[in-house]
Amino acid sequence: MKVELNGFGEKMVTFEAAQGTVAGMPVMMSVNGKVAPCAAGKLFCGIAGNVRGEFAAVQLAGYVKVPYSGTAPAVGYQAFSGDGAGKVKVDSTGRSLLVVDVDTATAVCGIIL
Repeated sequence: MKVELNGFGEKMVTFEAAQGTVAGMPVMMSVNGKVAPCAAGKLFCGIAGNVRGEFAAVQLAGYVKVPYSGTAPAVGYQAFSGDGAGKVKVDSTGRSLLVVDVDTATAVCGIIL
């Protein structure tokens, strides 16, 4: 890709983080003020950024690169859910997001949350 979108529209919020939450994975709300790794087929609220101790900075908006599993997404609007293993997957009942780039060699796509 000849343009760089890092930093576009980023909105980060700090939440408590459940055990197993790591940077770069989709997360979902688990209880009041706490996120957990996104379960398979569930909608994610954002992508965990920096995780330290019991807290995670979660990106809720803007451009982010995320690993995907299964079918490679196409650029344009695509629906996603969590795959239960720290990645996103194309899912017709998932959250509709704008895919701006796809790297099939590394199974990573750039999306705007």
